[in-house]
Amino acid sequence: MTRPYSIDLRERAVALVEAGMTIREAAEALSISASCVPKWRALQQRTGSLSPGKIGGHKKRTLSGELAEWLKRRMREAAFTLRGLVAELAEQGIKTDTRAVWVFAHEQNLSFKKNRAGRRAGSSRHRP
Repeated sequence: MTRPYSIDLRERAVALVEAGMTIREAAEALSISASCVPKWRALQQRTGSLSPGKIGGHKKRTLSGELAEWLKRRMREAAFTLRGLVAELAEQGIKTDTRAVWVFAHEQNLSFKKNRAGRRAGSSRHRP
């Protein structure tokens, strides 16, 4: 997504229209789209500011806060499967999916690879 226009440009566009210029003339003079100016005027009337809104990242992760701490403890206590953890979370009323649990486990370095014998790699690898 592109960057929002600067506040300076927004202020100049609104000022030109308020000084008596038409929306199309102001937009052409500043080389911007004519649809921007009325939106900026409405934004200024609604909020009192011409600052752009936040772009992206509005949703907080489900697996965060106290739930993340619980999940870390649970993953360290005993062996787990991602589907098993999703089922345990569902029992607690937390709706999530396998991918979200995988990302969480990967970020916490709590995932593991199995070796050919079906055990965790490195657990008995160097025993005499």
